[in-house]
Amino acid sequence: MDKPLRLGLAGLGTVGSALVRVLDEKRTELTARCGRPIELAAVSARDRSRNRDCDISAARWFDDPVEMAASDEIDVFAELIGGADGPAAASVRAALEAGKHVVTANKALLAEHGVELAAMAEDRGVLLNFEAAVAGGIPIIKTMRETLTGNDVHRVFGILNGTCNYILTRMEHEGISFADCLADAQHLGYAEADPSFDIDGHDTAHKLAILASIAFGTQIAADEIYIEGIASITNADIEAARELGYRIKLLGVAQATDSGVEQRVHPTMVPVDAPVAQISGVTNAVAIDADIVGQLVLSGPGAGGEATASAVTGDIADIAKSRPGHQHGPALGTPAKQLAPYRRARMRAHEGGYFIRLSVNDRAGVFASVATRMAEQDISLESIVQRRAGKPGEEQDDDTIKPIILITHETTELAVRKALENISGDGHLVAEPQMIRIEKG
Repeated sequence: MDKPLRLGLAGLGTVGSALVRVLDEKRTELTARCGRPIELAAVSARDRSRNRDCDISAARWFDDPVEMAASDEIDVFAELIGGADGPAAASVRAALEAGKHVVTANKALLAEHGVELAAMAEDRGVLLNFEAAVAGGIPIIKTMRETLTGNDVHRVFGILNGTCNYILTRMEHEGISFADCLADAQHLGYAEADPSFDIDGHDTAHKLAILASIAFGTQIAADEIYIEGIASITNADIEAARELGYRIKLLGVAQATDSGVEQRVHPTMVPVDAPVAQISGVTNAVAIDADIVGQLVLSGPGAGGEATASAVTGDIADIAKSRPGHQHGPALGTPAKQLAPYRRARMRAHEGGYFIRLSVNDRAGVFASVATRMAEQDISLESIVQRRAGKPGEEQDDDTIKPIILITHETTELAVRKALENISGDGHLVAEPQMIRIEKG
């Protein structure tokens, strides 16, 4: 049997502690499957005295993760610190410069510095593995980077944030307001005290940028993503979607177009029978549309200590199975120096159907005027319904205001925004219009 793979672990939070327990509990199985033992040789964390539910007594403690990353006492460096810069970035660079394999669960680090780090790993002939950085326990990185190598991917999309999916699921099933759902999510630990990174769509955007790079062979471009969060979604939108046969999900969508790569994160209406529409609670799902395999959908736990530790363990095991002289594949599926510069598609040229909710003055001619403004932009309407405000049996605060719900056939976002601008200019609107894109799923 080959000599043990010596692991240096930086970060002993929820995921790091879970990883230590997995490596200990699965020691025999991992040794048999990898052909050699995986040994926790060194650890580093901010607080040495903290009581943790794992045994690190046999590992050498390093106060400085950068020093540990470059140490001759380890073969592979696992970064579970978090953050795009600071100790996480410095220690990963130190490990790669020292010729160490690296495993990380850090989506922010990869979204910001992924191409640079991938190039460093390839130049030194070591692995940079990051399965846990996107969709937790779902093996989406390995699937796209390795299993689908012979496919041309047209689109990758999915539910990449459990907090948002939990909130939207509760709103739909229980009729609870967004604010109340968010408060519950914070109480249960699904959302941070400051939830903006999740609910504003930035967490999803980081993950989407990584997937898009692998899917389309382009440089990571997290700053080039169109982002909308879910804070504007109301119970009225949820109810209207249900009546129309849709369900609202926060999706990250990346697809190849004639004008470049389109990346967008926003609330989306998907048909209730679409695979991603069935994903509820904190579960994640990723769908891939490719030329050979067709559509592939993977779902599972997108966060949490055990699920993330499972993905990190798989990455470490892959390194343990490799042997000196083995030619490693590129970290991002395409060699870093061959990644194409990212070319952003014209977002407003996006074509698809739209759900539009307007709050208008209840007076003669408004309904016809709205339809006319849509027709002027060559927007074909699948349906247009004027509704009473509120649910049946409820008292209405203002009988002079009525909601109008429109569902368009495929059109461009530019046309929809122009029509809404003209409707607003006519003086019919009493509130900002709600516009939600429709995906076929």
